[in-house]
Amino acid sequence: MRHDVTEALTRTFFQEWARTGYSGLSLERVARSAGVGKAALYRRWPEKAVMASDLLSRVGLTITDVGEQGSLEADLRAVLFAIRRVLRHPLVKRIITDLHAEIERTPALERAIRPFQRARRERVDALIDRAIERGEVAPSIDRETAADLIAAPLYWRLAVLGGRSDRAHIERLARMLTSALRAGQ
Repeated sequence: MRHDVTEALTRTFFQEWARTGYSGLSLERVARSAGVGKAALYRRWPEKAVMASDLLSRVGLTITDVGEQGSLEADLRAVLFAIRRVLRHPLVKRIITDLHAEIERTPALERAIRPFQRARRERVDALIDRAIERGEVAPSIDRETAADLIAAPLYWRLAVLGGRSDRAHIERLARMLTSALRAGQ
């Protein structure tokens, strides 16, 4: 398959999603706007939920893959900067809130997205594993709550409230999250 066609379809898919919302997204319109035939799109993705899942996993799985930074606070700071970078993107801001609303209404999208969300959660688990190995948090930490806590404040500020997050905010948030994760043992 031609890489340039796949890239055009990918770019157009996200532009259309941001413009119309998932429920208004038409794969035929995506193909037409990308300047390719419907067959080129359907060879790659047989349906909208499959296309959404595949494309989101391609762009989203690496956002929290920051690697070892030396401490829990440094790991959290790196993850928060990575999340902030993604949530500041104009298309992402429009798509992410629509995605979370739509997965409740569209079972096919929910089934397609949940594995991607689990994989992203596993990356956060790796961050927690490193903190446990360094003795920064107890092995008994509530991983589910910790993972929720790491992304939620920044997501809420940027995606829901439409607020800002500068470097100082990320630094404060990393310190506060570090304290919370240590206390939540």
